[in-house]
Amino acid sequence: MAKEEALLEEEKSGSKFLWFIYVIVIPLLFAIVIALIVSTIAGINVFEKAKELGEKTHILSSNKNVSSGSKADEDKIINLNAEIENKETQIENLQKQLDSKDNEKQQLLLEQKRLEEQIASLQKSQEQSTKDFKEIVNSYESMNPKSAAPIILQMKDENAVKILSKLSSDSLANILEKMPADRAAKYTELLGGTTN
Repeated sequence: MAKEEALLEEEKSGSKFLWFIYVIVIPLLFAIVIALIVSTIAGINVFEKAKELGEKTHILSSNKNVSSGSKADEDKIINLNAEIENKETQIENLQKQLDSKDNEKQQLLLEQKRLEEQIASLQKSQEQSTKDFKEIVNSYESMNPKSAAPIILQMKDENAVKILSKLSSDSLANILEKMPADRAAKYTELLGGTTN
């Protein structure tokens, strides 16, 4: 009896499967074939339409991703543009500082050159003055003391002391000897003050 029930059970499950194939699958396949034939006669290529429909569906889904991605990209672009402008402003400021430093450096170099020329000119004039003064002293040393004494007496005391201090001791003694005693004493006193 168990065998009979098992056979009945197999027949029922087999008959359900057959029923599904005969009632649903075969009519569905038949309807698809008829729809293809009708579409082909009407001049519609079903396979191309299916392909276009698939592409449209794919484009719509990718557009959603692109629009959300493009918003993020736009924000990044805005941020990067702002950063670029900031960097350009910094570069301009640094360039202005560099130009200012270059101008300052040029001015300092010009001032240095002017001062060096001035120093050279002063040294040259000082050397010339020293040379001229030595020539004057040599002139007084070579002069007759009787002629030199009256000339020195006519000078300002400062200039006279300056010349007398550079004379050799022999020439100085000879010139002071030819001066009046009070003036010789005065110059001797002034000369003593300059040697200290």
